[in-house]
Amino acid sequence: MAELTLHDVTKVYDDTDGAVTAVDGIDLTVQDGEFLVLVGPSGCGKSTTLRMIAGLETVTDGEITIGERTVHHLAPSERDLAMVFQSYALYKRMTARGNLGYGLKHSTDLKADDREQRVQETAELLGIEELLDDKPEAMSGGQKQRVALGRAIVREPSVFLLDEPLSNLDAKLRSHMRTELQRIQEEVGVTAVYVTHDQTEAMTMADRLAIMDAGVLQQVAPPEVAYDHPANEFVGTFLGSPAMNVFDAVVRERGDEYVVEHDGRTFARVPTGAVERNLLDADVRLGLRPEDLHVDTSLDDAAATCRFEASVTVSEYQGNDNFVYLEAGEQSLTARVPPAVYPDPGSEVDVAVAAEDVYLFEPTTGDAIKTRGIDAERIETRPT
Repeated sequence: MAELTLHDVTKVYDDTDGAVTAVDGIDLTVQDGEFLVLVGPSGCGKSTTLRMIAGLETVTDGEITIGERTVHHLAPSERDLAMVFQSYALYKRMTARGNLGYGLKHSTDLKADDREQRVQETAELLGIEELLDDKPEAMSGGQKQRVALGRAIVREPSVFLLDEPLSNLDAKLRSHMRTELQRIQEEVGVTAVYVTHDQTEAMTMADRLAIMDAGVLQQVAPPEVAYDHPANEFVGTFLGSPAMNVFDAVVRERGDEYVVEHDGRTFARVPTGAVERNLLDADVRLGLRPEDLHVDTSLDDAAATCRFEASVTVSEYQGNDNFVYLEAGEQSLTARVPPAVYPDPGSEVDVAVAAEDVYLFEPTTGDAIKTRGIDAERIETRPT
């Protein structure tokens, strides 16, 4: 086990149209034993970052260290790490036992009996003892993935790298393997970096998220922090399903509160003390998460600081929730509501939004101005 550090790591590719920056100056520390998830949309640079850590891509600029060793100039075999790929990459002519023990035979000086003992222990950890004498062609997708994981774990590396390892599995098996991966990582205690574009995987598995967009690291935080307190509009809209409703608005001041309007209609109200800067007449981007739009409910007026009318275009039954698509003036909104709330298309509904659930972002930079929650103590002590 070891701490992994990336300092100002950059990757630039030469293209026929000129240089293309795939990863732009990433600074990131993965703590010893931490499960960090690199997440972002396709093409954001997350897999390139992982491949640079592994040594499969050269580093254009910057430094990568594992423990006390600087490794970005070393060959992959010299970095003391193991990687699991999306495609399993098992040796088809070898049994599971052969696949698990191959790396030990060629990269360690362990005796045959010691290698066999470690293979057996790893198989027991993964629950694949009965597969040890089977070849990949006789295995299911989930079994192949367990063998691929075991091949990495058996080497006891300092860092464990996983590049979308569950993407080839069906939904039920993916859910089960997410739980298994977390259990295994905790038992082994290895430092792990996991790449995915699936935010469900990211949110449920990570100790911390490292969220990327266009080659730039946007935020590094525990899932609940990134969700409730996104650093910018991109993070706010990327995390959550359905995605956060975000649109242009202007802020007016009315007594001791800010009124957030769009096209002459009020969509949110926030105490002036809940925001550290003066927003009078400021242009903002207003963010409202679908689960925070309360449709035809008895939400307390004290909590529901804003109410507005909207018309229903579509209601979609989702089992545990319903997705209700709304039109409020010229603005389209999506609400995620309890299954008992299922308004008919064309009906008019009352929508309530609590001040604590209002997000505000800078329209030019996307930086967060206000995220979830209201610091009542700070409001009370704010100088007038």
